[in-house]
Amino acid sequence: MRGMTEGATEEDIIEAAWGKLLTTRRVDGQLLRAAYAEPRLRQLFPWVGMAELHFSRCTEPRWTWDIPFIAPMMGGGFFVGGPSRSQSVGPAPTAEAAIGMVVERLPPDCGRAFVGTPEELAEKEQSG
Repeated sequence: MRGMTEGATEEDIIEAAWGKLLTTRRVDGQLLRAAYAEPRLRQLFPWVGMAELHFSRCTEPRWTWDIPFIAPMMGGGFFVGGPSRSQSVGPAPTAEAAIGMVVERLPPDCGRAFVGTPEELAEKEQSG
């Protein structure tokens, strides 16, 4: 994947990921639009798994698991979980409420996603 992103800026890579998701039906469209409208989430790398919307602080897989994720609930509304699978934030009646719950739990100093893997991000953060 690195070869595909070589020469592209962080912003280009993140925007391309959002653009791709905004045209898919793999996750609730209202949720995607609400997440994209939130500047603090729009600067993160979005990815979808099992109809859940995830946010990563890096652009390459395995992605980071330090930000809560949002899943649709049967019957309507959303469930905010995480950051790990064993953690629960709680239900949200609307996409906007779910987005707010995620934003409240962003890691300190969470900024634009780093172009690279979680390991490379950790190295960068350790070196200051």
